[in-house]
Parts: sequence; structure tokens; C-alpha cells
Amino acid sequence: MKKVERINTIMRYINNRSHFTISEIMREFHISRSTAMRDIREIEALGMPLVAEVGRDGGYFVMNNSILPTVRFSDNEIKALFIAFMATRNQQLPYLKSRQSLAEKLLGLISEHQQDDLVLLNQLLLFEGTNPHNPDLLEMSDLPHPMLEKLIQTLLVDRVLLITIEEEEELKSYPIFLLHLYREKNLWLIEGFDLIEEKRRIVPVDHLTNVEQYPEKKRVTVKKIYEKLRSQEDAINLVVELGPKAIAQFKKYHPLKVSIAYTNPFQTTAILKTFVNVNNQEEMAEMINWLLFLGGDIKLREMSKEVLEGVQERLYSYLP
Repeated sequence: MKKVERINTIMRYINNRSHFTISEIMREFHISRSTAMRDIREIEALGMPLVAEVGRDGGYFVMNNSILPTVRFSDNEIKALFIAFMATRNQQLPYLKSRQSLAEKLLGLISEHQQDDLVLLNQLLLFEGTNPHNPDLLEMSDLPHPMLEKLIQTLLVDRVLLITIEEEEELKSYPIFLLHLYREKNLWLIEGFDLIEEKRRIVPVDHLTNVEQYPEKKRVTVKKIYEKLRSQEDAINLVVELGPKAIAQFKKYHPLKVSIAYTNPFQTTAILKTFVNVNNQEEMAEMINWLLFLGGDIKLREMSKEVLEGVQERLYSYLP
């Protein structure tokens, strides 16, 4: 462990204890007595208020009402943070303004050498789904819908919401229990349980005009909501085996409701089980397109007649 990492870890270690000794630090971090003493002196110089106890079994304790000093970042930790920022560019994520201010603060904490490394990485690394023509890490022009942050702030207080959406040029309100807030096909979507119609409802965040806590005092319990959802689950009618190439494609993109189970410890084979609503032509067409997107490294174990016919029809359409 490098010195910077070790000192940061020791600070967190002693900040959570009312009392500690040099021997404890030596055993915990596998360092010599002289190294432990130097680290403690450096931590004191950083501003952590330590008080030494005199005596045979003496040690140190942290003064009451103390707070952990500013944590220093190692080179790899700084790179990990900024690479995460780069990988999520142009994704219309919430709190982008906070992300920009965080990046600026981190840049102010690091050395010129570290800054040069980040500039070079920013020029060299490209991530799938991001815009290579927007190389400026601090230029966050991919702001999401303005209702997204309000929605998140509200659901952190209460998941039972009254949402108002624009539907066919009319404003309609629905009380929902929010199940998930997710991003798919460059859109933020709300998956919720409609408390009036008692069914699952998907609503694009772009259609939101207002969101607030549901004022009704009498609410359905969460247990009853999930029981109702389980009773509405459809039978599986599509089972597919995936090889390594298909798994790589799956990781690039997959519908929210579709998941895979790995069938070997190396995660090179997997099985996919899901339901395709054959009565919904749009949903079935999207699923057929996605199956073709997975490529040839798949084996069909079970498929409804309608889906199979749709796949065959799509393949025939490619023929001259």
C-alpha cells in the first residue's frame, strides 16, 4: 500500500475509534514502529486533533467533536473518478451541474502532473455511446429533462406520487407507486404501479409536467402492490441460450425487463428467459430486432409461434 493510501486509511481507522495505540496501528497495517510514528505525526500535521496519553499502556485518543480532515486522493483514485465522468458524457444524467462543480473542485486539489495525465486520457479514451466531438470534460451540455431532478428529489421522500403528464394534448394525472426510474433508448422512463387501475404503467419523463407526493391518506401497502404485480406476471414464452459474443452484445444493450443467468463460472454462457407480448405488435417488433442484434451466437430453446414467424419474416425481408 502506498503512503498516501495508507495515511488516508489510518485517518479513517482512528477517526472511528475513541482510543488507539501505536501497537494497534503496527498490527493493523503491517508497518514498523518508526513508520507508524511518522504516519501519526503527519496525520497530526494535517489537523486531526490527537491527544497522547502518558504511561506504560498509553496511546492516543481523538478529541471530541473532531472531524475527519480532507482526504487526499491517490493517482489511481483520481483517474478512476475522471474516467467515470468521461464514460457518462452525453448520457443526460441528473445532477450534471453538481458533477461539473465536483470535477472543478477535484482539478483544484490535484497536482499539475496529475492534471496533465487527465488531459491526455481525455484525448485518448473514447467510450461507446459518448460523443467524441465533445472532448471537454467540463462542458456538460447534455442536460436532462428539467423534471428529472424534481422527480428524484420527490421520490427520495416518498415513492407514492401524483404525476401529471401531457397525453394527446391533454393533462392527465395518475397516482402511482414508483417501481423504477430507468434510462432506455436515450429516454428516461418511469415504471410505476397505477394505484387506480391497479396495473403497471410506463411513462416517459419527457411527458411529465408536474410531480408531487400523493396526498391520499389511505394507501395500498407495498406488500399488496407487489402481490398484485406478481399475479399479473405473464408466462415465459421465449428461452434463449447465449454464447460469449451474444453476452457481449447483451451488455451493450438490453431491454429493462430482460435479464440473463450465467450457466458457467467464467460467465461465457448464459440463458435468457422472458415473456413477449405477441398481441402488441410494436413490442414484438422491438424484441425481434433485439434478438437479431444479439447476433448468431444464440440458440433458441423455446419460442412462441408468433415470435418465430416474426423473426422469419424479418430475415426474409433482407433477401433480394
